[in-house]
Amino acid sequence: MEDVTYTLEFEKPLRELEKQLITLNQVSKESKVDVTSEIEAIEAKIEKTKMEIYSNLTPWQRVQLSRHPKRPYSLDYIEAIFTDFEELHGDRRFREDAAIVGGPAFLDGEPVMVLGQQKGRNTRDNLKRNFGCPHPEGYRKAMRLMEMAEKFGMPVVTFVDTPGAYPGIGAEERHVAEAIAVNIRDMSALKVPIVTIVIGEGGSGGALGMAVADEVMILENGYYSVISPEGCAAILWKDRAAAPQAADALKFSPEYLAKFGVVDRVISEPTGGAHRDYESAANSLKEAIVDSLTRLKKKSLKKLLEDRYTRFRNLGEFADSAATAKA
Repeated sequence: MEDVTYTLEFEKPLRELEKQLITLNQVSKESKVDVTSEIEAIEAKIEKTKMEIYSNLTPWQRVQLSRHPKRPYSLDYIEAIFTDFEELHGDRRFREDAAIVGGPAFLDGEPVMVLGQQKGRNTRDNLKRNFGCPHPEGYRKAMRLMEMAEKFGMPVVTFVDTPGAYPGIGAEERHVAEAIAVNIRDMSALKVPIVTIVIGEGGSGGALGMAVADEVMILENGYYSVISPEGCAAILWKDRAAAPQAADALKFSPEYLAKFGVVDRVISEPTGGAHRDYESAANSLKEAIVDSLTRLKKKSLKKLLEDRYTRFRNLGEFADSAATAKA
């Protein structure tokens, strides 16, 4: 599934080596000359370069990987992990929003309700999916499906992958902030287990509107933040070009998110990112989801709701006064 034609700036040394390997293999095939030793040398150098690049990624480089156009999206994971997925449409109030997909499916034979924010692969599909930025009706559709899951006792699995909710005039007219707020309120009291995985971008309230869960996980090269790096840079530095600096300041890399308790687990990706090996990425994701749901199903309803409430109440640090803050 890998696409070597799309290269991030920090990946260029690796791509040059991969091109050399392709050329050597072609020469060997066409001329029937034995270049096994040269091929092995380049393969070893490729593996070494991979480790050097991907084991020392900066927060901004992780953001770039989270936005890779060939990265698996929600529907890719749904197809790989679940069976008999039946997509349901519409919020029963205004219209269908293709930026959020969802419906019942089976996970190892057990019924679940799976939802996800969905981006497009090309311009036409991105326009249909609104570049993964949901309208208020998308969040209302998601809540409708979660309430259906509660009615039938089905656990809920949500995939988060959005730069943020759509900020346009139409979304404001139809009360996008209210739609997100209702989801946050109602998900906190939903009487079934909820698992959320940030599979790419997790931007602002647009992400949180589908992420009030018993366990929140994130893929190794995802990010989860109150604002995008560009948005933060525009506010604090008055220049979107300062996005790499903002990414460092926001501390939204998975290791920080786990340290601060914002996420419960960081799921490893194939070296170089999930787009390099869809199957391996999906297997790791499925293993984490199954493990999480297995544990959550053992809790009583009272314990489940109490723990969910406590989880979010304990996030962050608060000071009542300047004196308290200094102390």
